[in-house]
Amino acid sequence: MSSTFVIPDIHGRLDLLDSGLAEIAARSANRRDTVVTIGDYVDKGPASKGVIERLRSGLDGLELIALKGNHDAMMVGALRNGSNMDDWLAKGGDAVLASYGGDPANVPPADTDWLDRLRLFHVDRHRLYVHAGVDPATPLERQSEETLLWKRYPKGYSEGFGKLHVVHGHDNHPDGPLLYQGRTNLDTLAWRTGRLTIGVFDDDRPGGPVDLIIVKGVPAAG
Repeated sequence: MSSTFVIPDIHGRLDLLDSGLAEIAARSANRRDTVVTIGDYVDKGPASKGVIERLRSGLDGLELIALKGNHDAMMVGALRNGSNMDDWLAKGGDAVLASYGGDPANVPPADTDWLDRLRLFHVDRHRLYVHAGVDPATPLERQSEETLLWKRYPKGYSEGFGKLHVVHGHDNHPDGPLLYQGRTNLDTLAWRTGRLTIGVFDDDRPGGPVDLIIVKGVPAAG
């Protein structure tokens, strides 16, 4: 039996990421286990630079599949086109620049390139992993980047994508996660609440998580 561990929106909380990865390592007993991170590594929290460095270094003994989030795309867009800078800074990019010493020129192109190359979704036998969501009426290969990175499901929407259970973040619910028959939303606003929820999925069993790893840290000031 193998498992997939899914880490939602980190937003610069390296402390929570490190604790979460340590919990996963302690629980993983199979070299075929996978860790899927579903985007939003940057903005808002204090250590975006550290989060990128940690994920770029890979995981010892576990496969890492890192997906792109809308905030990751915004960072790339701002650093490559200055006309996007003010909008990005207003949405949490100021914390990213602070983690790099306050100057956009300090952000290594390799970090920006890594973010830009991230995949938009991942599919296994039973599930579809994506940052925000999918349009159930559109074939997967024709989904727009805007949908995959920015979609918000209607309140209480419980469907998946065909036979696939959808696992996503993006739409934060501090009292979550939200668990439905066809989808799982793991985003519990970890950067602010200090509560990161990691989903544990049995690769041989369809549907939602078989367990949850709750990582608790210090809530953000203010």
